[in-house]
Amino acid sequence: MLRSICAGICATLLLPTQNPLASTVFRCEDHNGHITYTLQGCPTDAEQALQSADNPTPGRGKPIPLAKESRRARKSDSRETRTVVVGEKQDGCGNRITGSQRRNAMIRQQVRAGMTRRDIESSLGKPDKITTQDGQTRYYYADQKGNRRQVTFDEAGCVKGKR
Repeated sequence: MLRSICAGICATLLLPTQNPLASTVFRCEDHNGHITYTLQGCPTDAEQALQSADNPTPGRGKPIPLAKESRRARKSDSRETRTVVVGEKQDGCGNRITGSQRRNAMIRQQVRAGMTRRDIESSLGKPDKITTQDGQTRYYYADQKGNRRQVTFDEAGCVKGKR
């Protein structure tokens, strides 16, 4: 008797079972292209498709993607999309020079219109002489070879462009 109970339990344990982690879900896509996955079905105004979702045990066989992309053509929207930048950093000089242009100029020790005093001091160091006249500030630099450089800033502390 004990032997038959043990055999029954062993047979039950050895029987293949369905994967409890697998499921079929509804893939709903509305008229704006937003995709939602649900078990209850899709709203009437959304396109519905069945999606098989399973999560196989790691390390067994080859990898299986959880979602398959549909290959149907999307409707092209004739409206032009406009990119809006929110929270753009203002450098105080009207953003006349981009970040990459600023970095390249600083590395090459170049002076570009729109750079700030801080940029110039980071690139060239502290000036040898500073003068201020009529709201304009001038930094004077001289190296050991006798080369001289002058940088002129406007009232806002930005490098002035050549006229």
